[in-house]
Amino acid sequence: MRNINSPQTEQALLQRANAIAGLTFAELAEELGIIVPPDLKRDKGWVGQLIETALGAKAGSKPEQDFAHLGIELKTIPINSNGYPLETTFVSLAPLVQNSGVDWQHSHVKHKLSKVLWIPVQGERQIPLAERYIGSPILWQPNSRQEQQLRRDWEELMDYIVLGKVAQINGTLGDVLQLRPKGANSRAITKGIGKNGEMIDTLPLGFYLRKEFTAEILQNFLLGK
Repeated sequence: MRNINSPQTEQALLQRANAIAGLTFAELAEELGIIVPPDLKRDKGWVGQLIETALGAKAGSKPEQDFAHLGIELKTIPINSNGYPLETTFVSLAPLVQNSGVDWQHSHVKHKLSKVLWIPVQGERQIPLAERYIGSPILWQPNSRQEQQLRRDWEELMDYIVLGKVAQINGTLGDVLQLRPKGANSRAITKGIGKNGEMIDTLPLGFYLRKEFTAEILQNFLLGK
């Protein structure tokens, strides 16, 4: 597998992202010496890893941004033929303990979403994985309205965690951001705070961007906003 150096400037990163736009997964994988799996059933993160490798992202699963030296997070987003996102977008794990005093300005969510390089990819299952195309990159920063939406949801959801209401959290909470179990299976257990302030066993929770929110980002790019 080819080892790609991390780009040192935002312009170099965008040039690289534009260079892979229009390629199929098979074409890019061949360039990098990576084998394309038959499907994503056992390789759920393969597409993201392919794009990360091609662009020289180094963070992996660490809590920092993918291009920390540039202050840019990388997000691969599968879309349908109408350009609409096919799934929610994971942002970061939620801090279920030791979270007193954590505010929006210093949160992982704000840090991760301060500047994002979105790479849309064909995600419809009827298209063989090897034949799916990579789209044009979108470098995005939240505008003031989007940041207000994110902050409001984050603060509301964090209140549930801090006040020991983890059991009441469900996918309907939050307009643009939601909290959902994050783990390979239901056996992944972590510590949280119960309603009486006691430590409890619970599922790890992750912050996810709703599809409507990411759809707006993609739409604004197409409209030149």
